[in-house]
Amino acid sequence: MRIPAHSVCTAIRDDIVAGVYERGGRLTEELLARRYGVSRVPVREALRTLEAEGFVVTRRHAGACVAEPTEQEAADLLEMRMLLEPLGAARAAQRRTEAHLKVLRGLVRLGQERSRRGNSEDLRSLGGWFHETLAQASGSPALTSTLAQLRHKIAWMYAVEAPANPAESWAEHGGIVDAVARGDSERARAITALHTERASAVHRLRFPGGADRPERVRTSQRPVNMTGLRH
Repeated sequence: MRIPAHSVCTAIRDDIVAGVYERGGRLTEELLARRYGVSRVPVREALRTLEAEGFVVTRRHAGACVAEPTEQEAADLLEMRMLLEPLGAARAAQRRTEAHLKVLRGLVRLGQERSRRGNSEDLRSLGGWFHETLAQASGSPALTSTLAQLRHKIAWMYAVEAPANPAESWAEHGGIVDAVARGDSERARAITALHTERASAVHRLRFPGGADRPERVRTSQRPVNMTGLRH
């Protein structure tokens, strides 16, 4: 497989998230360069970037290795997302464009349609695109970048159960879009905060090697009351 040099960082990150490289495993420049069809220079640059993002660590006598985050570090990621996703939604209510709204509404329609069919893989992808677009609508490149990194790292550290009621989850997405479209920052923030907290409750930590913890991540599990948020 050969890819452009500028995509090396993305390719390595995606493979780490997918479990191609075991946690704690060595990442040698020569083997990576061969795998992605590039020289060692862009691989070296990619490893530096991934180290700054927390996916890679440099160890004495071993060089670059896949990081082995602790349970506390993983829990911190979910907490950060629960703080930043609502902020992004509030910003989006003030800064979104008509193009953003068109994409968000289209994703909600697709999500509601797929939820009726029960296709969990499609719903997971659509949910990721929804939240990525919502972050972009915030008009803050720094916030968008931070949320993207959080999503990558959470996907790496956690297995996610399908929601018990996907139609309800997509109704929440629809409520967020309605608030964003009306420019209602506080309502967008509130619905997103409840939605994100609820989503965090179905994340399960992965053990090294890909096994899952039997228990769910602990949150307050406050129920999402969409009725109370409707005007």
